[in-house]
Amino acid sequence: MSKPFYITTTTPYVNSDPHLGFALEIVEADILVRFHKVLGDEIFFNTGTDEHGVKIYRKAEEVGKSAQEYVDSYAARFKELLPVLNISSDINFIRTTDAHHKSAAQEFWKRCLAGGDIYKKEYEVKYCVGCELEKTDSELVDGKCPIHPNLEVEIIKEENYFFRFSKYQQPLLDYYKQNKEFVIPDFRFNEIRKFVEGGLQDFSVSRLKAKMPWGVAVPDDETQVMYVWFDALVNYISALGWPEEESDNFKKFWGSLESPNGVQIAGKDNLRQQSAMWQAMLMSAGLPNSKQIIIHGFINSDGQKMSKSLGNVIDPFEVVEKYGADALRYWISREMSTFEDGDFTWDKFKESYNANLANGLGNLTSRILKMAVNAELATYNLQPTTFDAEFSNYLEKREIQKAADWIWVKIKAADEFIAKEEPFKKVKVDVDAGKKDIGYLLGELSLIAYHAQPFLPDASQKILMALQNITLETIPRLFPRIE
Repeated sequence: MSKPFYITTTTPYVNSDPHLGFALEIVEADILVRFHKVLGDEIFFNTGTDEHGVKIYRKAEEVGKSAQEYVDSYAARFKELLPVLNISSDINFIRTTDAHHKSAAQEFWKRCLAGGDIYKKEYEVKYCVGCELEKTDSELVDGKCPIHPNLEVEIIKEENYFFRFSKYQQPLLDYYKQNKEFVIPDFRFNEIRKFVEGGLQDFSVSRLKAKMPWGVAVPDDETQVMYVWFDALVNYISALGWPEEESDNFKKFWGSLESPNGVQIAGKDNLRQQSAMWQAMLMSAGLPNSKQIIIHGFINSDGQKMSKSLGNVIDPFEVVEKYGADALRYWISREMSTFEDGDFTWDKFKESYNANLANGLGNLTSRILKMAVNAELATYNLQPTTFDAEFSNYLEKREIQKAADWIWVKIKAADEFIAKEEPFKKVKVDVDAGKKDIGYLLGELSLIAYHAQPFLPDASQKILMALQNITLETIPRLFPRIE
């Protein structure tokens, strides 16, 4: 039975070109989307760009552009990456500078204000521009933000609006208790639960326009603009057409207070914003909470955090140009841990490509189809009509790496069957027995390709098409070995 499935990535900050971390997030989300599409579910898939805030305002000033010109150029680069990664073509792409999003953010503000959760006060706080977050002394290491140690922590002293985050400590803990898989993996859920149990501090949700004019205007106060996180988080529902009459799309895909439906995927540095701040904001506005937050790790390079200063940032455009979209999607889904940090080097990537794609799936496909041609088996039409229960269970639990491993277990088993039974020899002395073995292998190849659809959309379709008309000419050349 078809059901609505909503998933959104975070909206990356457009102060630089897309990096491998964003590719990881959007590919993981797309794998889940393609899985649900095969199941026949109705999909709303959202991504986009976060385009306000002091970091962008300063970057634009540095390069002598208006903030709008600056974000336009980078937003285009993120949008260009989607087809390069073979992301589902019906994905929704939202920009936080879109007129509708800005009006939605203002309506959200008004609802929180009406609920008594936005107030104004003078304050002084330590602030990391890189994170666009306030920092306590306990979160700093030697006076620096551990995520952005190259940036000076700034002191902000001004009169701003605040959100009553402290009011939502118990409601958040209650929601966590009622929804056992709200945050996955469980160790991240434990982390955010411990953070909330420790007590919540109200946080600033505006900035003085005189100091930082690049943001969504605060309703009925020309002196202030919204703090970037308050504005950006609203994109998850403004993308659905909210708030116009609590649109049908919103009700269908975001769900209700009793039955939330929104799934979000984010990096571990977004845990607090997505699973606590945003959830409290939704409660304040009287809207359904998210159904689930999926938290992934960081991608390092040869044991070091990727950074421009170290010269180790990996460009996803370059990876796809050299190896193809399916190769990068394979690495993200199987070589990268779904929930922990991973490590990318060109040597490791090439080694994995040759071992598991060129010598693995590519070689297996070629061998089986060539045996079928020699045995005069022209087609194989018994394509599976549903996913294996174990495989489905992994993806329902968002265990992307385990689901990918399930496919490669099948590939290994098929290779072992060929080595043991040698059907290419058997068919020459016992035609029926040899054809039976080759028919079994065609079935296994069809099964592998069917389950690979969410991960390797291009290769899987080439295999499934080749099985409909098996000739030497139709055997796809998948993943040529790279020397």
